[in-house]
Amino acid sequence: MHLRQGILEGKYGPGYRFVLDRIARDEEVSPVPVREAVRLLEAEGLVTFQRNVGAVVSSIDKEDYAEVMESLAVLEGYATALARDYLSDDDLATAARINNEIRDRMTSAFDPRIVTDLNQRFHHTLTSACGNGRLIDLLEREWDRVTIVRRAQFVFTPTHSLRSVDEHAEIIAAIRAQASRNHIEELARQHKLRSLRDYITTDHSATDFSA
Repeated sequence: MHLRQGILEGKYGPGYRFVLDRIARDEEVSPVPVREAVRLLEAEGLVTFQRNVGAVVSSIDKEDYAEVMESLAVLEGYATALARDYLSDDDLATAARINNEIRDRMTSAFDPRIVTDLNQRFHHTLTSACGNGRLIDLLEREWDRVTIVRRAQFVFTPTHSLRSVDEHAEIIAAIRAQASRNHIEELARQHKLRSLRDYITTDHSATDFSA
């Protein structure tokens, strides 16, 4: 079953109702594994059960989005700081390459889905070396929730996004220079919080896909 992938790719948008019996027929399985899969998605916050409706893809409103971004700011900042001593030159070169690709996408052939994926790859490259599997698991769950919002909103904010690319480069430079963990954590945390502030103070349909 590819329910989770379908949610993250935007095939099943917020409010989409999963008919479990139909999914079971389409997948040629009994309803039991379908229910188990949906319950796992519920535990991740990707699906909610509504009375007299059933399982639907979770919707995230402004307040939910703010909470997720604040959580990401803390988790991502700490994980990036922890990873400082373990990131290799190749890791940092990969992050820089991804960031350059994001910049290119800002000025030509812009696709919010691709930019969202590149941004997640950038931050995963920096945080995955932190050595704390539990922290990475928490980060990935929050990333997935943000992805739902960004898949559903397609208004581009070029000034904000290009500024995010510059902030990415600043984080890489700080890690290369072996800046203090506190400094790196602050850069990464403020990067995410700045994106949230932009979202709150501008049109709520405008999302910075590269933060």
